[in-house]
Amino acid sequence: MTDKTPKGTAYTVDGDGPPVVLIHGMGLTQAMWDWQLPPLLERFTVIRYDLLGHGESAARVGRYDMDDFVNQLRELLDHLAVNRAAIAGFSLGGLIVRAFALAHPDRAQAIAILNSAHDRTDKERAAMRKRLAIAYEQGPAPTIDVALARWFTEGFASEHPEVLERVRHWMEANDPKVYPEIYRVLTESDAPLAAAIADIRCPTLVLACAEDHGNSPDMAHRMAALIPNAEVAIVPKLKHMALVEDPAAVSAPLVSFLEKMAGQAK
Repeated sequence: MTDKTPKGTAYTVDGDGPPVVLIHGMGLTQAMWDWQLPPLLERFTVIRYDLLGHGESAARVGRYDMDDFVNQLRELLDHLAVNRAAIAGFSLGGLIVRAFALAHPDRAQAIAILNSAHDRTDKERAAMRKRLAIAYEQGPAPTIDVALARWFTEGFASEHPEVLERVRHWMEANDPKVYPEIYRVLTESDAPLAAAIADIRCPTLVLACAEDHGNSPDMAHRMAALIPNAEVAIVPKLKHMALVEDPAAVSAPLVSFLEKMAGQAK
C-alpha cells in the first residue's frame, strides 16, 4: 500500500531486513522496480517512492534543482525513522544517490548507481539539450518513442509490447509543465557531480549496460575510478532498461553487493 509523507512524497515499504531505498528514473514511477522486487524482498526492507513531480508524489510548476530531490529523500528517511540505509538509484536516481551521499554521508550506508550518466561530453550534452528543448515546447510525448528505442533491445520490444506500453503509460502521465523542468536536472546535474564524487566515502556499486550508450560502461569505469571503495558491474548486450528486460542480470550483482554491505554493517 502506498502512503505519503507530510510533504507529499508517495512511498511504499515492503519486506523485512536491512533497509534499501530504490530511486526510479526520469519520467517513471516507483513501479519500475516491480521486476527487481522478488530477490530484494527475500533479504531486505525495500523502500520505494515517487520522485517529486512523478507518480503520486507532490508536484509544482517551476524550477527544480538537485537539492529538491536530495531533500525529498532526507525527509522520507526522517519520516520513516531510518537513520542509515543502502540506496540504489537508476538513471536520474543514480545522480540523486551521488548527491545525497555527498550531502548526507552519515546516512548512506552504501550506494548503487545504475545506468546513470557521468561527466558527459559536449556532444552528449548537446543531444540531451536538444531533447530538453523539445520537452519544453511539447512536453514528454514527442520524446517517448525515441526513448523506448534507446531503452530496450529490438527483440524484447517486438516480443513484449505490453511492457513497453506500461512504460509509455508512465511517461505519458507526466505533467508537460513539470516534466521539462526535471529533465533539465537530468541533463545538467552530472557536471557539478563529476569531480565531487571523489569525496564519496561509502561503498559503491556502479552498474552499466554494454549497449546503453548514454550511460555507458566507459562512464561507469570513470566513476568507479574516482570513488574510493567503488566496484563496477557491466551487463552485456542490454540497453538502458535492462532491469526490466532481464531482471536477473541486474539483480544478481545488485543483491550480491547489498548483501555484502548488510553483512559488514552487522
